[in-house]
Amino acid sequence: MRPILAALALLAALSAAPAHAGAVENQRAAEAVKVLDQLMLVPEQSIPERLLRDAYAVAVIPGVVKAGLVVGGRHGRGLISVRGADGTWSYPSFITLTGGSVGFQAGVQSTDVILVFRTQRGVDNIVHGKFTLGADAAVAAGPLGRRAEASTDAQLKAEIYSYSRSRGLFAGVALDGAVLSIDHRSNQRVYGANTTPRAIFEGRVSGASDALVDFRDRLEEYTAR
Repeated sequence: MRPILAALALLAALSAAPAHAGAVENQRAAEAVKVLDQLMLVPEQSIPERLLRDAYAVAVIPGVVKAGLVVGGRHGRGLISVRGADGTWSYPSFITLTGGSVGFQAGVQSTDVILVFRTQRGVDNIVHGKFTLGADAAVAAGPLGRRAEASTDAQLKAEIYSYSRSRGLFAGVALDGAVLSIDHRSNQRVYGANTTPRAIFEGRVSGASDALVDFRDRLEEYTAR
């Protein structure tokens, strides 16, 4: 009984609102930058340049926790930025990722997740409400490295490509059933009351912290190569 209670307590703690405005969100942005760097700074294990260059949006969710004993669940908080018509990246909106599974499983595992959106449709669905990967849009395990560049050029047909890192290694992974939604509370703590994700994506916000600017700038850097 104790393992079940411990797992449920961990998921509840992750879902709880931060105690002080902005600090936890900025730390989350800093962690997302680290995840991007660790993926992209090794060319042989990075997202193929063409896939990233043609992306409409990129989401990074560091430290997604999967906890369970018989009945399991996933929960994580991260950021998503979109690319505007002029090719520049927006400030990020905060998002949550949740999902459940049923089966014989035990233990707690933390995983970093990166999602590359190739179309606007998926992002619009997140903005308008909950969005389920695999049900509302096709999701595929993302290719990695320079060798994948040529072999996947003609096969990049999924709307979303997903990557995860567990125990230090990145790999493409399927995330069917996970639900993405806007973290409105975090957005308002960072950008101000009544801030909408659309206002963030369209650049109608001010006062972004250094950590949020850094996340946007990293996407600029990696997609300009």
